[in-house]
Amino acid sequence: MNVNATEFLAEGYALPMPEQERMVEAVLFASRAPMSPREIAERLPRGCDVPEAIAGLRRRYEGRGVQLVAVGGAWAFRTAADLGFLMSREVVETRKLSRAAIETLAIVAYHQPVTRAEIEEIRGVSVSGGTLDQLIELGWVKMGQRRQTPGRPATFVVTRGFLDHFGLGSEKDLPGLAELRAAGLVDNDGGAGPLFGAEEAADDFADEACALE
Repeated sequence: MNVNATEFLAEGYALPMPEQERMVEAVLFASRAPMSPREIAERLPRGCDVPEAIAGLRRRYEGRGVQLVAVGGAWAFRTAADLGFLMSREVVETRKLSRAAIETLAIVAYHQPVTRAEIEEIRGVSVSGGTLDQLIELGWVKMGQRRQTPGRPATFVVTRGFLDHFGLGSEKDLPGLAELRAAGLVDNDGGAGPLFGAEEAADDFADEACALE
């Protein structure tokens, strides 16, 4: 049963947890991007227990067609992974990333925080400003903290948008060497290339990255 939140607050009572869950649910559904607990709390009345409300919502949506998922320390409602095929479109507009952009994105994802010089050292060739600009424009890479070394070079890291696009809860969910090897994307000897060594790994990354809505 819904309650009148205004009346509860006026009387100085804490809102019942079901009402707090409703508020969190409404805020997340209205948001175009994943929201952190702090961002959610800023929208809710003072005294609400956001972590508990999120936990309650996650339990409520378990097994449903829409689920509450973690995205890089933030939260968002997403279609259940096993129902993703229902959301596919017959016509998809594609914007292929260049080979340099794919390799650079892979290096940032697996070696962040990483400087431009370190990216160039791993790739073995220079990185143009346009490559990083494109990844930043897509919202997949952003500037990190500057290194406390001579010249204080800027570092680059992947964004929450990158994790959201590839369905990753955090950077820890990136496939590891064993997974890439099992999928045939890395030679048994490790090879040499942008992720762990094989160019095929960047090709696999590109398969998902090339279809941008």
